[in-house]
Amino acid sequence: MDLHFTSAKASLEERAAIDAAALPFDSAAGKPAQDDRASETTQRDLLLPVLHAVQDRFGWISPGALNYVGERLRVAPADVYGVATFYAALSTTPKPKQFVHVCDDIACIGESEALISSLQHLGTAIERSPCLGRCDRAPASLGPDEAWVPARVGGTELRLLRRCAGGVDPESLDEYRAHGGITALEKALELGPEGVIAEVVASNLLGRGGAAFPTGRKMQAVANAPALPHYLICNADESEPGTFKDRVLMEEDPFAIVEAMTIAGFATGCEKAYIYIRAEYPVAAARIANAIAQARTAGLLGENVMGRGVRFDIEVRRGAGAYICGEETALFNSIEGKRGEPRSKPPFPVQAGLFGKPTQVNNVETLANLPLIVLEGGESYARVGTPQSTGTRLFCLSGAVALPGVYEVPHGTTLGALIELAGGVRGHRLQAILLGGAAGTFVAPGAMSMPLTFEDARTTGTTLGSGVVMLFDETADMMAILQRIARFFADESCGQCVPCRIGTVRQAEALQKRDFGLLDEIGAVMRDASICGLGQTAANAIASAGTNLKLW
Repeated sequence: MDLHFTSAKASLEERAAIDAAALPFDSAAGKPAQDDRASETTQRDLLLPVLHAVQDRFGWISPGALNYVGERLRVAPADVYGVATFYAALSTTPKPKQFVHVCDDIACIGESEALISSLQHLGTAIERSPCLGRCDRAPASLGPDEAWVPARVGGTELRLLRRCAGGVDPESLDEYRAHGGITALEKALELGPEGVIAEVVASNLLGRGGAAFPTGRKMQAVANAPALPHYLICNADESEPGTFKDRVLMEEDPFAIVEAMTIAGFATGCEKAYIYIRAEYPVAAARIANAIAQARTAGLLGENVMGRGVRFDIEVRRGAGAYICGEETALFNSIEGKRGEPRSKPPFPVQAGLFGKPTQVNNVETLANLPLIVLEGGESYARVGTPQSTGTRLFCLSGAVALPGVYEVPHGTTLGALIELAGGVRGHRLQAILLGGAAGTFVAPGAMSMPLTFEDARTTGTTLGSGVVMLFDETADMMAILQRIARFFADESCGQCVPCRIGTVRQAEALQKRDFGLLDEIGAVMRDASICGLGQTAANAIASAGTNLKLW
């Protein structure tokens, strides 16, 4: 391959940082390996970690660093530049090495300006940000030395959150074991792959990331796929505005996620897994990395899991500020060192996913259910909730609610009961509720009797999505909220397909001009013609505001 670079040169410090990050990962050792790849072999899958290393060290990625990254990994300069400029967390222009992200998204928009003003008076460098996944602490910010604050969790039946209510050290494997950890993995190894999958099928567990696909069917498809190797991905790129449940699970019960991933990998014949964590979750990433390291030391990961001859390991990959990477095929491209652009389907991930191989993708909450299912059995698990929506569900309550936080309730709990569990409406009269996030739907206060199930959501034309329940009281400027949603999708569109690239911009313009007839036309085109779910759902919340809230 003939690569052509500019004359810009990396400094010695930049070269050292790039060299250290450009080594392939050694699963057995749990660290980068010695560089024994041939010099002509591309290492494109390491592109994003290497760019992160430069960004973290120097605050931006200089032209010389871009050149050396391309030379070191044997990746074309245009591709390096294309990836570096795609992700919001990476910068190819100088910027302050340390600054504070301040969220101005829908959960924080009413209070963020005062915070921004006060920080500017202190001389702090500010960068406005879409949702930071801290909606329970609005107005949210993220600085370089942010202290960890435990989230409020509650519910009527704590199962997934049972170790998140305090009292268990999230950085101690011994404490995790003392509170029931690893027993599910032991039982899974006794059941065998087919036995584990049979229990998941019997549980009727539906995916908790928004698509609600049957988890057992996905696991069966990957396990039966003839092509090797198989890959497992835990999608922790939780970027849907209003969503923060996966962050809480990773920060407060990280060993449970590692155990759940190991069970899933064992059942589906995966020897390598990635957990892709959004860049705005540094504490979650650190705690998951710590849990992986301790599990590996204890023989729970690696070449011989629990002495049973099972090979399985996990690698953490950091996202870089791209909402689109929550879409599974865009996530594949990101791990492979490409721009996070979705792929056309078919083929589906269970046939040809990461690196073109069969791949199981689940979000954090979905995987967190697996130890419960293995321990108590699929049929017992299915008796919680409703027949079509089994188990409990995590909901992220924020906005005009008295006690924002993550709440766990069985499926079938009414919307009103959930809100009362969080202390009810804070302050003024309730005006609207957003279900499912920016890609979800608005409902009026009269929807309090709606049972929170997949089937009831379909019947009423709403969605549970990623578990967002955001309240807006009568003081909220709903048109400003809708305009912020429209700007969010225009900013986050990857630009690959015309219906989404142009449609999201035109939607924002039509909303600004109050051209509501045009809004309907644009929304229909995006739903019918966009490649992926971003464009297909970009008009949902805005359209529901007109229909359900009677704003026009």
